[in-house]
Amino acid sequence: MGYYDNQDPSKFSKQKGNRGKYFLPGVAGLILAALLLFVAFPALTGREMPDERQSQALEDQRQALPEPGDAGSAEIRNVSVNVISGVTEAVDKVAEAVVGVINLQNASFWNDTEVEGDQAGEAGTGSGVIYKKENGKAYVVTNYHVVEGASQVEMSLIDGTRVPAEILGEDPLTDLAVLSMPDEMVTKVADFGNSDSVRTGEPVIAIGNPLGLQFSGSVTQGIISGTDRSIPVDVNRDGTPDWHADVMQTDAAINPGNSGGALINIQGKVIGINSMKIAQSAVEGIGLAIPINSAIPIINDLEQFGQVKRPYFGVSIGSLADVSSYHWQQTLKLPKDVHYGVYVTGVAPNSPAAQAGLQQYDVIVELDGEPVRDVIELRKHLYNERHVGEEMTITFYRGKDERTVTAKLTEDSTGE
Repeated sequence: MGYYDNQDPSKFSKQKGNRGKYFLPGVAGLILAALLLFVAFPALTGREMPDERQSQALEDQRQALPEPGDAGSAEIRNVSVNVISGVTEAVDKVAEAVVGVINLQNASFWNDTEVEGDQAGEAGTGSGVIYKKENGKAYVVTNYHVVEGASQVEMSLIDGTRVPAEILGEDPLTDLAVLSMPDEMVTKVADFGNSDSVRTGEPVIAIGNPLGLQFSGSVTQGIISGTDRSIPVDVNRDGTPDWHADVMQTDAAINPGNSGGALINIQGKVIGINSMKIAQSAVEGIGLAIPINSAIPIINDLEQFGQVKRPYFGVSIGSLADVSSYHWQQTLKLPKDVHYGVYVTGVAPNSPAAQAGLQQYDVIVELDGEPVRDVIELRKHLYNERHVGEEMTITFYRGKDERTVTAKLTEDSTGE
């Protein structure tokens, strides 16, 4: 028998006369040896250590799997999930009706003379929405600023095909334009929804071509952040607003190139035409769209007449707030209690205003009994509340005298 502690057995022996000198150390060694065997070799006792049990279980599972090619072998497949949601269904209804709009303009080597049309280059890109197919043509609505100054326009369809287009009409005041193109390759037409029923917080989806055609057909999602926003518009870029556009606010991403694209609801109907984004360092997520109910009358006029048929009054005007109070009394001779209105700088001959008797330096303060505080309010009343052939009541001051006249509005797009 060996010694697991490597100690000399003689040190446990007794001196003379003791015949059992090896008995006790021998029993202790046997007990110690048994314990060591029990711990070091559990297999001898029929027991296994935890790690060995786990290894054996894994090995048993592996051996239980059929070999490749066996009749009972397990089939390994890639599983794909078909994700269909209200958003994807809405996008599918409209995506093919949203096109890229390429603004082509003539240019020369020195940029001081024009060259032939077939040498026109891209001046910008935007988006458009196909809203009708009729008599071999497809009709597209986009923003005025997308096609402004174009000598030619092309449409880029969803598959990248380019098709020449014709501008039917433009309206800088509402930033809308209508174009037409051959309909042979048009596969889908967008449906208009009802923007008057849109609610704040309602989910919406913007479809367009941000950053030109590089990201054509891009889709972004958000909500309606506000339904009744009024944004000043400087049509002639003189630094003075000429109009207040009524728009919807959304946090769906609207970037350069999205202009003219579709803002749709969860039913896949167009409720707005994406128009602009407020771009300031302190502002994020404010996109604006023209409500489709406001756009439809403009679209119809542009398609049929090439311009918007607005009532014509025949005056050149300025806001009283834009001149110093000194001129209110010294030049216009107004009473001291008159603090707002629109002053007349000129009257077109034979216009409704001329026939009603208005003159230069008259100050208009009311139309049809409603206060008129500035040029924008006059235009909004004239264009939104009145129609060609209707009569309009004008209350104005000539010096200190308050007067009221009636003018019958005619059709002309050359002035107020």
